[in-house]
Amino acid sequence: MNILILCTGNSARSILLESILRELGLGRINAFSAGSRPVGQVNPAALRLLKARHHPTSGLRSKSWNEFTGLRAPEMDIVITVCGNAREEECPIWPGAPLTAHWGVKDPAGVIGPLETIDQAFETAFERLEIRAQAFLKLDLGAMNQHEQLEALRAIGRDEDE
Repeated sequence: MNILILCTGNSARSILLESILRELGLGRINAFSAGSRPVGQVNPAALRLLKARHHPTSGLRSKSWNEFTGLRAPEMDIVITVCGNAREEECPIWPGAPLTAHWGVKDPAGVIGPLETIDQAFETAFERLEIRAQAFLKLDLGAMNQHEQLEALRAIGRDEDE
């Protein structure tokens, strides 16, 4: 199953969820992330947190969603937005017409203050995303029709906090 996680800058929330799904998915999920206006680098606080939690960081990079629209791009089964800006933007047409859902989380990259405050914001975002990833992994999508799959995916993000 291929999942694309979108956020505007692709430096924090989408990167965190990509790594979480790679780790918790145990090879059942190919997780990718991208942004509509990528900042070009992964937020250092995101990398610190992922390394501290022993999550994979190799290959993580801030990239454009255009990488996932071409003929050679993997076909996505699910596209998840994690920020309100990406949710509101007009997305490209994804090959394969994947299911889409929004799992909004406050942007830890926007927090200003001492390192401890910034790290706590990233920890909070990580925990919210991890709970959602765990809920997703418990779904038996194969036993659901497409409408039920869509409703189940969207229900995971209904408690958005952004």
